[in-house]
Amino acid sequence: MLVLSRQRDESIMIGDDIQITIVDIRGDKVRLGISAPNTVPVHRKEVYQAIQKERAGTKTAETKPPGTTSVPAPAD
Repeated sequence: MLVLSRQRDESIMIGDDIQITIVDIRGDKVRLGISAPNTVPVHRKEVYQAIQKERAGTKTAETKPPGTTSVPAPAD
C-alpha cells in the first residue's frame, strides 16, 4: 500500500485520467473529490462489495438447474 500525505486542495493522480483531491478535513473525516472518466466506476468499498455480492448471487441463480430452490444459510 502506498501511503501519501496531502493537505486540503492538494491532489493525487492515478494514471493520466484519475485525480483524487482532498476537499475538506474535519476531525477524523476526510472528504475526497474524485475525477475519473465515465467508463471507470467509482464506489465506496461497502457499496462495491454489495454489488459484487449481488452479482455473485445472480450468477449462482442463473447456473442452478430448473426447478431447484436455494435454502438460505442459517443466521449467525
